[in-house]
Amino acid sequence: MSKDPYYGRLLSNRYQLGELIGKGAMGRVYQAQDNNLGGVIVAVKFLSQTVISKKARDRFEREAKISAQLGERSIHIIRVRDYGVDDFTETPFYVMEFLKGDSIRDVIKKESLTMPRFLSLVRQICLGLQSAHHGIFMDNKLYPVIHRDIKPSNILVVQDLSFGELVKVLDFGIAKLQAEEEATHSFKGTLAYCSPEQMEGKELDNRSDIYSLGVMMFEMLTGEIPLRADTHSFGSWYKVHHYQPPRSFESIDANFRFPKPIADMVMKCLAKAKDKRPQSISEILQIIETEIASKPTQLREAIEEKAPEKPPQVEPIKEPEKEKVKETKKVSQSKSATQSTQPTRETLYLSIDDICYKASWPSDKPKAEIVFPHILRNHQESVPSLWVMLSQEEIEGRRRSNSYNPYKQFLFLPSPHPMMLWITALYNPQQGPRWLPCYLDLKSSMGQELTQLLEKVGSYRLLFFSLEKPERCAYVMNLTVPSKQRPMLLEWITTSRTAGASGQSKMSKKLLKEEFERLKPQVLRKLEVL
Repeated sequence: MSKDPYYGRLLSNRYQLGELIGKGAMGRVYQAQDNNLGGVIVAVKFLSQTVISKKARDRFEREAKISAQLGERSIHIIRVRDYGVDDFTETPFYVMEFLKGDSIRDVIKKESLTMPRFLSLVRQICLGLQSAHHGIFMDNKLYPVIHRDIKPSNILVVQDLSFGELVKVLDFGIAKLQAEEEATHSFKGTLAYCSPEQMEGKELDNRSDIYSLGVMMFEMLTGEIPLRADTHSFGSWYKVHHYQPPRSFESIDANFRFPKPIADMVMKCLAKAKDKRPQSISEILQIIETEIASKPTQLREAIEEKAPEKPPQVEPIKEPEKEKVKETKKVSQSKSATQSTQPTRETLYLSIDDICYKASWPSDKPKAEIVFPHILRNHQESVPSLWVMLSQEEIEGRRRSNSYNPYKQFLFLPSPHPMMLWITALYNPQQGPRWLPCYLDLKSSMGQELTQLLEKVGSYRLLFFSLEKPERCAYVMNLTVPSKQRPMLLEWITTSRTAGASGQSKMSKKLLKEEFERLKPQVLRKLEVL
C-alpha cells in the first residue's frame, strides 16, 4: 500500500498533518496541529486531486468562505479558520475546527431519541439553518445560503464542556447562494432527502432545506425515512418525492405517541408544494420552543446543569458589628471596580467580609441596574466578586426571602474571540427571577485572573448596592461555584491563552448573549421547581 503523501507533512510552515480522518469524492480531511497556536488540534480539508479544475477550485474556495462567515455567526455551524493552496501539491485546502462526536446518523442507530433530546437537537439544527438562511455578504450583497444537503450524516453532535450536547451543521460544499446564477436543470444533493423542486434543478429557497429537514426529523423520531423508492435511481426518487405521500408515524409503529404539534409540524415540512410547508425556520423554532415550554418536568434534563436534589445552601454574610470594626476611610472611588486593585492601607488588615460591607459604589460607574466583576484583596487572600445595583426595595425583598434559589453557570466560547459568560440568577416566587450576567474577555489579564480565582476559591461574593444609597454596600451573599465546572475554568484559560486574538470580542459576546436568551426559559423552569 502506498504511503499517504500528506501524513506527517508541515503544511504552510504551520500545520503539522496527522492521520486521515475522513474522505469522500470531493476531498480528504486530516487531523493536524496548529503550531502557531501552541499545538491546537484542527482539521484540514484538501480538495481531491481527482476533481481539481477551475470550477472545482472555485466551488471549494467558496465553500470555505461561506463556512467561515457562517461559523462566525452561529455556534451551530462548523468554523473555518484558514484557506490556502499547498505549495507542494498545488492543492487547495482549508482549515476548520476539529470536532469529535457522532453524526445524527450514528446517534439514531445507537438508540431511540427521547422527545426532550429530539427537541434539543432539532432546535440547534434549526438555529444553524436559520443563520444560513439569513445570509452572508458577498461582493457587498446579502445572499441567503441554501444548504441543499441536509441529512443525518451532515449533522454532528459533540460533547461541549460549556454547552453540553452541541450540534454542528457540516458540509456546505454544495450550498447555494440564493439568487446566484447557476446552470438550470442541474441536480446536486442526496436523493432520499431532496425536495421535489431540487430534483428538478429549479431555483431553490429556504423551503427546500425545510423539506430535507422534515425527512430527517421523521427519521430521527422513527429510525426510518418517510418515503421509500423501489430502486436507488434518480428516476425512482423523482417519482417518490413528487407523488408518493409520506408514511404516517402510526404506520411505522402503532404505539408511537408524539406530541401532536410536533407530528403535525414534521408532516407539514414534507409537503410536496413549497407554499404548503413552513415558510421559514422561525416557524419551526416557535413550535419547538412552545413544546419545550409546555413540558418543563420532562425537559429538565436538557438544561446544561442538572438540578440538584435540594436547593444549594447559600449563607448570607452577616454585616459586621460596628463596635468591632475600626473607622476606616472608604474604598477609593477613583479606581474602576472592573480592574484588579491592590489593598489599601485601610483595607489591608480587614477581613474580606468587612471589606465588602465598607465598599462604596465606584464613581466611574453609572448609578443603574448593572453588574460588573471585581477582585477583593487583603493581606491574606484575593476573592472574586460581582457588584450589583438594584432598588432598595428589591434588595430588601431578596434579603428577607428564605426561598431564593441561586443558579450559577459558566458558558465559554473559544472563537471568534475567547469569551466567558458568568451567569448568576436569583429567584423567589414573590419577586421572580433576577438575571445577573457578566462577560469576561479571556484574552485579558483581568479576565484570566478572575477565572483562575473562581476555580481556586470555589466561591464568589455578590455585593448589592441600592440605587437610593450607593455609598455603602447594602447586602452580601456568598455563592459557591458548581464543583463540576471548576476544572473547566482552568481548561478554558489554557485554551484562551493559545488562541489567536481575533479582535472580534463583540461578536463572541453577541453569540453568548443569544445563547443566554435561549437558556433563560429552561433555567427559569429549573428554578421554579427547586
